[in-house]
Amino acid sequence: MARAGFFDGPRPRIFAHRGLALNAPENSLLAFVAALSNGATHLETDVHVTRDGVAVLSHDPDLGAFGRSERIDELSFAELGRIRLPAGQVVPSLSEALDTFPEAQFNIDVKADAAPHATIRAIRDNRATHRVLITSFSEARRRQTVAGLPGVATSPSSVEFARVLAAAAVNAASRTRRLLQGFAAVQVPERAGILRIVSPRFVRLMHSSGVEVHVWTVNEPAAMDRLLGLGVDGIVTDRSDLLAARVKSPKLGIPPE
Repeated sequence: MARAGFFDGPRPRIFAHRGLALNAPENSLLAFVAALSNGATHLETDVHVTRDGVAVLSHDPDLGAFGRSERIDELSFAELGRIRLPAGQVVPSLSEALDTFPEAQFNIDVKADAAPHATIRAIRDNRATHRVLITSFSEARRRQTVAGLPGVATSPSSVEFARVLAAAAVNAASRTRRLLQGFAAVQVPERAGILRIVSPRFVRLMHSSGVEVHVWTVNEPAAMDRLLGLGVDGIVTDRSDLLAARVKSPKLGIPPE
């Protein structure tokens, strides 16, 4: 049987932002169970690295979100594992998450400069290259991680996307397509300040360039409907349960004129 890939399955893609953390700590195995049980098609997560080089799932470089002051890069993985989070959870390693959910697709944001090598190792060890997408706000981290995972899906860093957006703004379609070569998706906010990024024209241009459009981080049902009506390919949300209900509904938002 063929292995499921990152882009297999129907659209729109429902990205559970750090899992579904209603009754579980974000980026925990329990939050991922909740997300997958409530309609998520993809798990969005973040990678930092411990002092001894283990890729672990955390948005922040420290445990401040849980009322603690420890920095992840100052702890060994064993030391980190002794710290209990709410609901009896611990900070999991990327390898543990990939192994625990062997059929799940993971959208991985490489957050730390020291994390690419550990991220590569965890993905290779679990033979998971086909079911992950690598991204990062850092172009260097993204490139380094992708270089170690031949064939992996990836989306642009913020600087790389800024180049795409600048080309798109002046209707330079051929340059836009060139800049998007090698990318499978763009993952963007609907707006950046007063600048509206996701519009009907933008979605059409990205699709004509062969990439999917994933929008983050969308939690309001009305915004979900509006974006689904525009034809975006995926939405990153803290409320994968609400988005799954919208996707199942026959009444979606109407794209603006």
